[in-house]
Amino acid sequence: MQQVQIEQIRFDLTWHIRHEVMYPDLPFDAIKLDNDVNGVHFGLYTNDQLTAVVSLFNVGPVYQFRKLATRVGAQGKGYGTLLLKHIISYVKDIGAEKLWCNARVSAAGFYSKFGFKETDRQSRSNGIDFVIMELQLNN
Repeated sequence: MQQVQIEQIRFDLTWHIRHEVMYPDLPFDAIKLDNDVNGVHFGLYTNDQLTAVVSLFNVGPVYQFRKLATRVGAQGKGYGTLLLKHIISYVKDIGAEKLWCNARVSAAGFYSKFGFKETDRQSRSNGIDFVIMELQLNN
């Protein structure tokens, strides 16, 4: 049985998984965020191996998560679900009013399962279509 644990990690530990999963064809520096140093970053470990990551940023009581990524060989095993549930609980516990993300349109159905609602705000970046999705909290 696999041992799974989620913990807060340094921002630079997210970079390799972000690059491998999200933008493997772009230069490595393309996955670094200007405000990484200001975020709260979580890693999901399976058997002591960093397997999935997510980064969380806020402006007041509104939080955005970015760069939710699970290593290619570990996808489809529920690790993204565990990490998303963890950050939803985390932001609820600290009194957040809203959690949102710039979701890949192809992943909108995944986020909908957790109560996220699509907005009418869409964009395209690096050939990928995105939609802003929001989850209202503590109302």
